[in-house]
Amino acid sequence: MSTEKTAPFRVGHWLPSDQTILEKWMDALINEVEAQIKPLHPVIAEFKELIERDPEIYMFFHQMFTQVPKRPPYNKNPNGKPQVKNYEQMLRMMNAIMTRTPEWSKQGNKSGLIGFPINAILDWSMGTTGGYAAFLNPKVNAQLKKILNEWSRFLGSRDSCYVLDTNPARGWFSEAALTALAEMDPYYGEGNDPKDPAANFKYNFACDPDQPHWGFKSWDDFFTREFNEGRRPVAAPEDNDIIANACESAPYRVAHNVQRRENFWIKAQPYSLEHMLANDDLTDHFIGGTVYQAFLSAKSYHRWHSPVSGKVVKAYVVDGSYYSEALSEGYDPSGPNESQGYITEVATRAIIFIEADNPAIGLMCVMPVGMAEVSSCQIAVYEGQHVEKGDPLGTFHFGGSTHCLFFGPQVKLAFDLHGQTPGLDSTNIPVKSKIATVHT
Repeated sequence: MSTEKTAPFRVGHWLPSDQTILEKWMDALINEVEAQIKPLHPVIAEFKELIERDPEIYMFFHQMFTQVPKRPPYNKNPNGKPQVKNYEQMLRMMNAIMTRTPEWSKQGNKSGLIGFPINAILDWSMGTTGGYAAFLNPKVNAQLKKILNEWSRFLGSRDSCYVLDTNPARGWFSEAALTALAEMDPYYGEGNDPKDPAANFKYNFACDPDQPHWGFKSWDDFFTREFNEGRRPVAAPEDNDIIANACESAPYRVAHNVQRRENFWIKAQPYSLEHMLANDDLTDHFIGGTVYQAFLSAKSYHRWHSPVSGKVVKAYVVDGSYYSEALSEGYDPSGPNESQGYITEVATRAIIFIEADNPAIGLMCVMPVGMAEVSSCQIAVYEGQHVEKGDPLGTFHFGGSTHCLFFGPQVKLAFDLHGQTPGLDSTNIPVKSKIATVHT
């Protein structure tokens, strides 16, 4: 496999870049659940029963905490107190967030998003061999899916709107949060007043600031917000040789001559087509071809759009892991973020095959990939449907992590990554803008 560049790193800003913000948030949550033991939510109680009744899972959930190194920074937070000690404490902390919405965290002159609360709870334990085994276990992932679905119901309710306010410490319509949202816009400052992030949000997104919560009915409604008409035009809508960006995303990797099977868990995290595409019988079309991967930000647009015009051949969701990360990356302080290549083989993902109208492309595939709490992939198209380039394909609920585009070996592509090299410093390319040209 030949790769233009691969650079695993903390991506997407799902957790604060300043680790102390995360650790202080964790410290407050630990103190809260230890001060008052509350009854477990039914799905958390089910998880406790699963852990304690299954001997293999019980062993894994002991090992993942005992295997965390007994040295800084793993053993204590900045206040000198222990991190999560065992699965009972883990369950109490998960229980506490079941009726909470991710908040914009502001501490002094520092701010950030605790976008992955459960991810933060599992933090170091995910990177142990016990954690690695536990979070690939089908029974564990089935229960985690139930937990995340239950939490998603709350995030889709009116009760989750409490953080859609101007509270400077937590509100998503506070100046600090709106500035952070605006700074993710590739066009920010071009015709907009950089000193007025609220105006930038209203200019970009469908909302009504005169209504409560700016017209958003829930946290999920806010997180899956849509652009105003004309804000993201489709690149060359009549030219089928131009490939459009499927997500508002930053380029992570372009890989050529991708093989059917690779050791995807090793340090380079090579792509393994058979595993990525869940052994689909269409996998052979892409052997020796090209995979483009880009990651999404917690603060960006979370819907997917078709990169080509064509007919939907298949569209389905593959259940997978939620908190599995590559052991080869060591301890990732923000969960699977540094495992961007690895999770394309194991995480929950949507697979959408499209037979392009352009015969020089033929069959291609769009694969949005969930990560941790952002694993709800909702497909909006059906088999046999014809889509135009730029048409909606679906959405992540509560954000999204990464996505891949697959092309067969016969497709000759010249990528336009807007002056960027895939890697650590890449930034968002606007959704529906040009990312590649097909050469015949």
